[in-house]
Amino acid sequence: MFKIVHSFKLKDKNIVLDVNSGCVHVVDDVCYDIITALKDREDLPENIDLKLLDELCKKYSSEEITEAYNDIYELYKEDILFSKDAYSNIAINMKRNSPVKALCIHIAHDCNLRCKYCFADEGAYHNTRELMSLETGKKAIDFIIKNSGKRRNLEVDFFGGEPLMNFEVVKGIVEYAREEEKLHNKNFRFTITTNGILLDDEKIDYINKNMVNVVLSIDGRKEVNDRVRCRVDGSGSYDSIVEKFKKVANSRNQDNYYVRGTYTAYNKDFSNDVLHLADLGFKQTSVEPVVGDENADYMLHKEDLPQLFEEYEKLADEYVERKKNGNGFNFFHFMIDLEQGPCVIKRLSGCGAGCEYLAIAPNGDIYPCHQFVGTESYRMGNLDDGSISQEIRGIFENCNVYTKEKCRDCFAKFYCSGGCMANACLLNGDINKPHELSCELMRKRVECSLYIKACEAELGL
Repeated sequence: MFKIVHSFKLKDKNIVLDVNSGCVHVVDDVCYDIITALKDREDLPENIDLKLLDELCKKYSSEEITEAYNDIYELYKEDILFSKDAYSNIAINMKRNSPVKALCIHIAHDCNLRCKYCFADEGAYHNTRELMSLETGKKAIDFIIKNSGKRRNLEVDFFGGEPLMNFEVVKGIVEYAREEEKLHNKNFRFTITTNGILLDDEKIDYINKNMVNVVLSIDGRKEVNDRVRCRVDGSGSYDSIVEKFKKVANSRNQDNYYVRGTYTAYNKDFSNDVLHLADLGFKQTSVEPVVGDENADYMLHKEDLPQLFEEYEKLADEYVERKKNGNGFNFFHFMIDLEQGPCVIKRLSGCGAGCEYLAIAPNGDIYPCHQFVGTESYRMGNLDDGSISQEIRGIFENCNVYTKEKCRDCFAKFYCSGGCMANACLLNGDINKPHELSCELMRKRVECSLYIKACEAELGL
């Protein structure tokens, strides 16, 4: 498509996003109405024919329209409004052939919680519960070194189930990687995701010394968290983890961590959970919509969207207000970079699952990402021989926002990069068919993020 211009009103702001250039314009009413009236045109004339804006002539004077149009035309000439699509040809001809730069190591296919919405079958991944051996962990490090090409910085995320159930092997893998990185001129950066039940001071100290990031799983308010994040005996987990998580966050100077939650049909007022976490002192938060069995009672549905949209708007207002008052926090889905943004390949194709990013099961099986683990049709190989299915890899390498019919004309495509491929596969059976509810929520989050940026610019924040 030649151009995509998305105009929307939120609160007191008229916002126009020029999708192809990434430029955001906050405009007055007359400019907004002109842009909205003309945004389906293939080009703009140098001098506006007022007959094209017949309806607007009833609202504004010809002088107001002409003056506003001249400003719009200047932006058009600068290619920052109604700009041409510079990416479609890149996407068609893109040959990634990317080295592997990140692994999600499933250190434990077992868990001490039984979260109701868990995509990982409460840690078992629809298979037997097992822990990864140190031998397999070492093979995973050898594998990424061998397949990383000239890339020096490599990422490893310890995942589960619950990784702390196999923490001695975590430490053994880190020790081995530190030895090998010196031999191969590599630099490993480790992350761990934990539900916190087994956290103690010794583990916190080790994580702070060895992990560049840590993800702490909590859903928000006690009653919300404990309804779905339960122990094996059915009791809640909130009281066991919240003080430990505070200690982790403070010991890391409120940086390089996330408290990460999931909202469901049980807490459609999720903005209160985000703010609860902020009130506890957490500065880095991510609370995301549940994805799973459409028939489950915790699932979100299309009829919930108006309420969910309202929650994001409420959260956006409070987000700005708190930042203005000096007690702000970061919310992952509102963190949009308008200055540089991700590289072209990242904008077009997202996380790199299936090519740059892979997941390793405890038995050494290789999958496109952590959410595909256990799905036999997406098993790419095993560490024992180190081979990767080039057929499956090719499916992911060739996937981008221009191969997804619903993404091509979507204004949010360069912010979500086509959405989660695992969710698309889980719910629609095809990585090129995004989950529509997730798309609707992403579009709303982008609008709220742009609104926040406009408010921050206005306030000088």
